[in-house]
Amino acid sequence: MSTLTGAQIADAALDGWTFLLGALHTRIRTPDFAAGLSLVDAIGAEAERRDHHPDLDLRYTHVDVRLRSHDAGGVTDRDVRLARAISALAAEAGLSPAHTGVSRLELALDSPDFAAVAPFWQAVLAMEHRDDEVRDPAGALPTVWFQESGRDEPRQRWHPDVWVDAAEVKPRIEAALAAGGTLVSDAAAPHFWVLADADGNRVCLCTWQGRD
Repeated sequence: MSTLTGAQIADAALDGWTFLLGALHTRIRTPDFAAGLSLVDAIGAEAERRDHHPDLDLRYTHVDVRLRSHDAGGVTDRDVRLARAISALAAEAGLSPAHTGVSRLELALDSPDFAAVAPFWQAVLAMEHRDDEVRDPAGALPTVWFQESGRDEPRQRWHPDVWVDAAEVKPRIEAALAAGGTLVSDAAAPHFWVLADADGNRVCLCTWQGRD
């Protein structure tokens, strides 16, 4: 089963869903815990029927859903179909999927020799080392990836990559600037934007766009 590109997923027009870090994500807000638990039960039954199982995070005020075909290494038509089914289940319960406020975090370590430091972070975080990154096999911790950098000092070692829906970028940049930050570069937009706080610590706002 082939994986879908970001553009193909956008063409599917999944209302309330967003494509972040190789998976479909949504947040379904609920009036209380019981409503969330009932929705999780309904999603679980549908997932069992289809033999395709999402990652679910049940909280008091919402249910977060993540869809990815692990055997294919990305989002497939199977995930799109299940996303539509989950949206229908939410609608039956009087609820709505939404991507507003949904984001995912990666940590990037800038290093002139990442091969020398990756084993340390693999060990201390108890993660799996794959190519230029280490990943939590349970999917609970953010992925750490390594970016080659120069040795000139001073230089930043760590920077977070915050993955958001494209519609979230502008309001987040505006909020960051209002909070005293600066826009360092938009040269790679809509791939990513680089911002910095008042002390010069950098962060990237990332989207799927420009990556296919």
